[in-house]
Amino acid sequence: MSTRPGSPAPSTPAPGKLPLPELLDMKRRGDPIVMITAYDAPAARIADEAGVELILVGDTAAMVMLGHDSTIPVTLDEMIFLTRAVTRSARRPLVVGDLPFGTYEVSDEQAVASAIRMLKEGGADVVKLEGAGRMVDRVRAISGSNIGVIGHIGLTPQSATKLGGFKAQGRTAHAAKRLYDDALALEEAGAFAIVLEAVPAAVAERVSQALRIPTIGIGAGSGTDGQVLVWHDLLGMYPGRTPRFVKRYAEIAAEIGDAVAAYASDVRSGAFPEEKHTYGISAGELAEFEAALRKR
Repeated sequence: MSTRPGSPAPSTPAPGKLPLPELLDMKRRGDPIVMITAYDAPAARIADEAGVELILVGDTAAMVMLGHDSTIPVTLDEMIFLTRAVTRSARRPLVVGDLPFGTYEVSDEQAVASAIRMLKEGGADVVKLEGAGRMVDRVRAISGSNIGVIGHIGLTPQSATKLGGFKAQGRTAHAAKRLYDDALALEEAGAFAIVLEAVPAAVAERVSQALRIPTIGIGAGSGTDGQVLVWHDLLGMYPGRTPRFVKRYAEIAAEIGDAVAAYASDVRSGAFPEEKHTYGISAGELAEFEAALRKR
């Protein structure tokens, strides 16, 4: 569902855009759904060409793009700016605009207004928000406004302090039952998919089996209907320790570091730029230019 200028109304996907009901069909067929985060146009283009179904412009941008220590500081304006960059290059995948902390908790009206801005100004196809409980009403309000919404339960980074830090959730029978009930409540409220983050694989599998809508796992095992990873994590953009659920498919940070160091070395040694990197001027034009300089 896109609201970019000249695009069809939200109920009709843009030409070439993955129809939202296809995700439900994929769950029924048992076809895994691929979601990846992206925060700019080049990443969105690469993800699109790789054939992913969903691109999440996550509020993790606060940490991996803007240098914050958590997701809390990022604003709706900043998320809209990043989402707009992604939607310029994402043709087939559904673009999911993440609603940041403080933009939906106060009231249903605030949540709907934020979601509308994410679609109208950011060009997102759908939105995502974290939590259950009172947030179930927010999901119902947004869905009731004809905007697709993804729920997010388990480890919810926006409330990590309340949860006791970035650690797995649903690891007791009581907590697992609450997570199960939250997922059912979000489905009933109109969510078309749910992200399960840092949840025991057995619990995530039971939740996925109970729902008609797809689940997207991150640190939730292989029993979910799809998977999502953060762009910078899977590419190895940051050195050091990563969460146990991350698989690195490249070590881009090291390659970039080597490239920048080689560039700096070439500049200092005079090896760059070479003649092939420069532009010429005809001898006659150069002579006329130098003559003009002498007159001055």
